[in-house]
Amino acid sequence: MTDLHSYEPVNGHGLKHDPFNAIIAPRPIGWISSSDAKGNVNLAPYSFFNAFNYTPPLIGFSSTTWKDTVANIQETGEFVWNLVTMELAPAMNATSATVPHEVDEFTLGNLTKLPSRLVKPPRVAESPVSFECRLSEIIQLKGADGARTEAWLTIGEVVAVHIDKRLIQDGVYQTALAHPIMRAGRRGDYFEIRPDAMFEMPRPA
Repeated sequence: MTDLHSYEPVNGHGLKHDPFNAIIAPRPIGWISSSDAKGNVNLAPYSFFNAFNYTPPLIGFSSTTWKDTVANIQETGEFVWNLVTMELAPAMNATSATVPHEVDEFTLGNLTKLPSRLVKPPRVAESPVSFECRLSEIIQLKGADGARTEAWLTIGEVVAVHIDKRLIQDGVYQTALAHPIMRAGRRGDYFEIRPDAMFEMPRPA
């Protein structure tokens, strides 16, 4: 029989570092640009991020505190998701710093603002893929006992998509060609997605 380390989260994990977000990995990074009603821009990465639906296309991220990004989206109803690649990893990391509301994270990451087509928050010009989104809903998360947590799930509908044409071959988007990075737990672990790490496994007929 396998020797298991078992625990109940409410009682602690008994390890040097909580394994939860290392087990649920790799996770896409929600690099979210937003702006408040006055036009102040925010750019921040979120490791609790994913896609949830095809039609309409819905993506979402969870913030474990009420941060500027969530407040901005609640105020304006818009945001942009920007793909983080290996090349952009240092810039993304720079934008994760905790700074005052008036600080522009685009400047921290030495990034260029690119106007969006349908929403007011800018895109990251250096990112090869971006989704312009309109707010669907913000949900304060609850535990199994119904108690509200200090976490908010923001879901948005993708209303415009921008893809660097170099990542499209024969009409197919090449995921690994962009060399996206993903979160792998702990304080600073990441994975790089490379073409040599991909394999194909068609679904059963």
